[in-house]
Amino acid sequence: MTTKPKKQVVLSTIPKAQQERVMELARKQTARADGPPMKLRIVDGVVQISFTHAEPALAHILMMADLGTCDPHFLKGVQGQVASTGTHGRKIDEVASNFLLSVVRGVQPRDELEAMLAVQMGAIHQATMMMARRLNHVDNIAQQDAAERALNKLARTYATQMESLKRYRTGGQQKVTVEHVTVNEGGQAIVGAVTQGGAG
Repeated sequence: MTTKPKKQVVLSTIPKAQQERVMELARKQTARADGPPMKLRIVDGVVQISFTHAEPALAHILMMADLGTCDPHFLKGVQGQVASTGTHGRKIDEVASNFLLSVVRGVQPRDELEAMLAVQMGAIHQATMMMARRLNHVDNIAQQDAAERALNKLARTYATQMESLKRYRTGGQQKVTVEHVTVNEGGQAIVGAVTQGGAG
């Protein structure tokens, strides 16, 4: 059986705005140095993890860089968690596991705590979309209420995780910058702490 050759797109044949978007995507893809995709298989009831890379040792180093860690034990633990998220009984879903890894790589964790939070965020997103599908296919009010409650909780959890990541990365500090101050005629601008005293 022969396969048809893939049709190549010549940039000069598409509108300029689309050309610029394609070139920007190419620049982003070149700038990223992500590790290889995860390969899963079940052997004697145990999930085996490997990577599509010619050098297995290098694949593990790239994965550690993706996870913001230098600890091989942390790498092994997270790999197992990601693999189990993409495995349902004896059925393997490599797409789900590699999606989860892609979320982590997109977050670009700087340490193990950020990596764990990124893994959780990916898992919560997957669960959120699963509940959204269920909500769209309910048969009765009880199913609708259950799916809606779960969907709302998951969506709120994801938003909280995003805030937690931002707080952690900024050290819990908020920066407020005043860019413009207008003082009307007869008014007075005050810079600094202002204390308003009460009676007495």
